[in-house]
Parts: sequence; C-alpha cells; structure tokens
Amino acid sequence: MVERGSGVSLWRQIEETLAADIAAKTLRERLPNEIELAGRFGVNRHTIRRAVQALEGRGLVRIEQGRGTFVQEDLIDYRLGHKSRFTHSLQTQRLTGGSRVLGHDEVIARENISSLLELPAHSRVLKVESLDLVDERVVGVCTQYFPLPRFAGFAEPYAESGSTVLTLREFGIVECRRKLSRVTARLPKPEVAQQLAQPKTQPILYVESVYADADGVPIEYGITRFAGDAIQLFIEPEQ
Repeated sequence: MVERGSGVSLWRQIEETLAADIAAKTLRERLPNEIELAGRFGVNRHTIRRAVQALEGRGLVRIEQGRGTFVQEDLIDYRLGHKSRFTHSLQTQRLTGGSRVLGHDEVIARENISSLLELPAHSRVLKVESLDLVDERVVGVCTQYFPLPRFAGFAEPYAESGSTVLTLREFGIVECRRKLSRVTARLPKPEVAQQLAQPKTQPILYVESVYADADGVPIEYGITRFAGDAIQLFIEPEQ
C-alpha cells in the first residue's frame, strides 16, 4: 500500500514499488492491468497510469498499444560479424524469430543504392518491406533491396519462409558476407514508432548493411530500424 501524507506523491511511491518488484523479478512479463493495480494500491486509474508512464520513461516497461504493459526483457545481442546476420544472433541466444513480409515491388534504384550494390545507374531492384520479430514482438522495421533480374521471384519464397538466409539458399547462395555496416541513432518516423510500439521520442538504431556473395558481388542492401530498448550491437573483429 501507499502512504498518504508522507510528502512523496502517490504515483511516485507506486512507481518505486513496481520498480523494486521488477528488480527483484517478482514482477515479470506482463503487468496487471490498471484496474488490478488500482485495487492493489487503493488509488484511481489516473495515478496508476502516471506511475506506469514513469516506468516506461526509465526503460523498465514497454507499453504496447492494444496489448498491455510488459516488463522490458534483457537486450538482444546483435553481432555484426563478417559472416553473421541477425538470425544467427538469435540462434546463438536460442531465441525464436523471423521476418514477416509486408510488401514488395520492383523499383528504379536511387543513386546511393545503385552505388552500394555496384549497379549501373537507373538499375531495377526488388524492394521488400518486412518486420523482424523475436518471440512475437516486433523489434525491427526493415527495407531490403536485391538486384534484378538475379533475384526475380525472391519475395514469394521469402514471405513463406520468413528467412532471408533460407531464401538466398534457394537462389544458390549458401554463404554471404557482410561487406558494409553503418549504424546511427535517430528518432523514428511516426509509422515506424507505431510498428515498434514505442514512443516517437525514443531513439532507434538505424542499421544499414551490404551483403555480398562468395565472389564478392553485392547481393543485398538492407536498412533495419531496431527498437533501441530491444537490441544491443556487438562488433566482432574479423577472424
């Protein structure tokens, strides 16, 4: 219960109590709803809402629209190695994940994309929009570009398998290497924040990568906008 007249606001007392529960791991996964918490502490729902918003501001919980409030899990390690992709990092940590393809189209590559993929100007590429999910949570919003005509028909098996690696194998590419990675922190666009179920004021990790086949020919340029409270990057030196 909370102490009225103690000089400390009720919502702050509730925030600290819940934070202590999270630290002690007596409060895990999903928080009780506002009605349950209001009953526990003997306050109104507005007071509970303010306490939970303060916990979100501290990065202890995340509020998912339409689903509820969840204790923030440990960060997922994304190892930026010469041969590793995000799926490899998940396998190492025994996490379940995959990609959900939202749409695809054939487009004329912009100048910077043509340059990164070492293509002539005005080349056509396959553009795929997808979401990266880990244990059913959206942790990344992705845009990938694949050279055409080499990867014509790539989107359909990709949507079915939910794996870039497995689909590349169908196109005869057993091994690919990371040729470039560029990481910046920035604020998300509103639609990206909504897809990641995070506030627009919370930074994301904006990761650009270029992958090449065994012969060194670029096969993919990808942009992933990772939830900043879900992913931490590890830079692995080349062996």
